[in-house]
Amino acid sequence: MTNHVRRKLLLAATVSGLAACSQPLRINSKAGPAVAALFCGNINDGGFMQAGYQGLMLARERLGIRSSYLDRVANETSAQAAALEKLAAGSPDLIIAHGGQNNKAAEQVAARFPHIKFAVTQGSVHAGNLSSYDVMQEQSAWLAGAYAAMMTRTRVIAHQSGIRVPPGLRGRAAYADGARAVDPGVRLLTNFSGNQDDVALAERITRAQAKAGADIIFTMLNAGREGTTRACRELGIHEIGNVADWVARDPQVFIASAYADVGIGVYEACKDVVEGTFAPGEIFKVGLSNPEAVRLIMADNTPATVKARIEEYRQNILSGQIEVKTEYNGPEFTA
Repeated sequence: MTNHVRRKLLLAATVSGLAACSQPLRINSKAGPAVAALFCGNINDGGFMQAGYQGLMLARERLGIRSSYLDRVANETSAQAAALEKLAAGSPDLIIAHGGQNNKAAEQVAARFPHIKFAVTQGSVHAGNLSSYDVMQEQSAWLAGAYAAMMTRTRVIAHQSGIRVPPGLRGRAAYADGARAVDPGVRLLTNFSGNQDDVALAERITRAQAKAGADIIFTMLNAGREGTTRACRELGIHEIGNVADWVARDPQVFIASAYADVGIGVYEACKDVVEGTFAPGEIFKVGLSNPEAVRLIMADNTPATVKARIEEYRQNILSGQIEVKTEYNGPEFTA
């Protein structure tokens, strides 16, 4: 297996800016390849799932694919496999499972349908008819950790996520690594709640982290982020977002965002099938080398010295001088 790092412009800005529909999509009338997608969550979650859905919509608009999807699928391998089999029954040219939580299910179902191409976004699997497309959000998460360590006034920062999927675990580890590169003594309160979309749970954890001293919280949630943001606003503390540009969406609360347009993976898989260049058995990666895809977005009022240090760290990651850690062995925060 050859591990390709894609450095070309992948239309990230356009993917992230495309408005999502609110109604289930039916296969359209265009004559292009048929692509079916699986989303383990709500396509209107304002985060990871919505970004993937926007990538599918962009592919339909730009590439002329015929598209269909299933969303709100449970984050369980059995449910994911059943959904993928349902999509495979329609014999599309390509099935995309959005999110690394689908790794195991995609491997299982792809083996049963060798005539169909499969792709997993943020995945780490490959086979004779299966490839993964990975936007390295851990790189922007590392910069987010460095930024949080420079901006905190309490020297206590926090992290929140829901389910323990490989991209989320790598992102948490990178955030911790970036923070400690700046300040080895900074305290990190990190929590995986088990649910990406539970607003009340996220708010409760936020309040507990704030009570423990955190004044900046990095959220890797989907719909549940609303609870964190609401609590941060009421408590007067700050948040760092991920995937999308949360600074533009809510500058009162968000001081930065670890931008990683995961919709690119969906779009690129579709593009490869349309152009006849889909390469099975591969893992394609894109990171900070493409700032349209992966970067740290900072609030306008960020001190110039902080911006300069973030740029220095970015260059050091690109040069290999900094190796982003993707494993975390520290304490976990419970509320």
